Amino acid sequence: MSSELDNKPPQVSLREAFGYWLKLGFISFGGPAGQISMMHQELVERRRWISEHRFLHALNYTMMLPGPEAQQLATYIGWLMHGVKGGVMAGVLFVLPSLFILIALTWIYLAFKDVAVVSGILYGVKPAVTAIVAFAAYRIGSRVLTNNSLRAIAVLAFVAIFIADIPFPYIVVAAGLIGYMGSKWAPKQFRSGAHHSSSNQSFGPALIDDDTPIPDHARFSKVRLALFAGIGLLAWAIVMFILFMMYGWHGTLTQMGWFFTKAALVTFGGAYAVLPYVYQGGVENYFWLTAPQMIDGLALGETTPGPLIMVVAFVGFVGGWTKEIFGPELLPLAGVAGAVIATFFTFLPSFLFILIGGPAVEATRNQDKFTAPLTGITAAVVGVILNLALFFAYHVLWPEGFEGHFDGWSLLIGLVAFVALIRYKLGILPVIAISAGIGLLIAFIT
Repeated sequence: MSSELDNKPPQVSLREAFGYWLKLGFISFGGPAGQISMMHQELVERRRWISEHRFLHALNYTMMLPGPEAQQLATYIGWLMHGVKGGVMAGVLFVLPSLFILIALTWIYLAFKDVAVVSGILYGVKPAVTAIVAFAAYRIGSRVLTNNSLRAIAVLAFVAIFIADIPFPYIVVAAGLIGYMGSKWAPKQFRSGAHHSSSNQSFGPALIDDDTPIPDHARFSKVRLALFAGIGLLAWAIVMFILFMMYGWHGTLTQMGWFFTKAALVTFGGAYAVLPYVYQGGVENYFWLTAPQMIDGLALGETTPGPLIMVVAFVGFVGGWTKEIFGPELLPLAGVAGAVIATFFTFLPSFLFILIGGPAVEATRNQDKFTAPLTGITAAVVGVILNLALFFAYHVLWPEGFEGHFDGWSLLIGLVAFVALIRYKLGILPVIAISAGIGLLIAFIT
């Protein structure tokens, strides 16, 4: 008697897929690792919409792209199952709940941040966020920096951004060039070890199985490639043109559109890698928000579902509010406009990468000349994230600058959070919740 796993699952309708992707958008906590694990458990193990091998094949590709790999993986699987409609639907639903939640939380944050309870919670959360960023540098570094060449790139990247204050995109380009040249001179030193390896594990026949033929919509076509590229560029150009005509090139929303487009193209290594670039632009260049607000935004991003890169919605909201783009009477509307513009321009390239590059995955994913530059970039990202951790630590431990007082309570909370993450393997959400509780207690005591 055959078991249930011996039978291929029934075909999945677009409506059924919609229900799953919508649900995922509301429960996708835990950062990219947690989100990818959640999709694997549901789509590969339980529902068997896609086989283990095809799932890892898609994941390897999305990990090589700039942008949020979990959101791109959802887009890829949706596209593989139901074509363009399925891909766009999966990608949008992965982000949309997070956008609405962050808009609401950011409004509460700006409107009520001076309330004692809110300020106490934020007091405890800030050092925890600093510990989380430091832990991210450790975690990525321990996985990526497998030899002295890659460690040297990480050190050089840290020096470049910490001492020389070189903009993040230049560091990305330089690291990519080093990786490309290194693949010719010392290919073993720049062979990617960060991607997920293939697996022979099987959970039974899947809808998209190892031997399932590539559907017509996923086959490479020059016409389709040109069409998607044209539509994507046209969508980008239309929105930018409207913003330019309404607010001019130096208008806040226009500059947000241009800035977050650039940010979307340099996010190799995940959200933590792009945070220094968003900080440089949002805090130092455009003055959309302050350094402490940036830390608060990362805390909100860590505690909401969806990709962590959704912190750009917080930056956009605070920037629209701060610049009063619609006047002092319409601050919430200005914030919503900023959040939507930041999200649109950040995620548009992610959809194009899947729809344009998906059919060509097999041709490039195992070739060193393509993966080596990304290995170099990922190594540089470790140094950049370490710089971000030190930057956060400075603003948390010396909130008034080095000439002001040293905050010992914040140091204690940060150390407890870091030990909980690295020694006791506690999740990010519990660490933030505990730190918020400690901060609230300290605020009432002092």
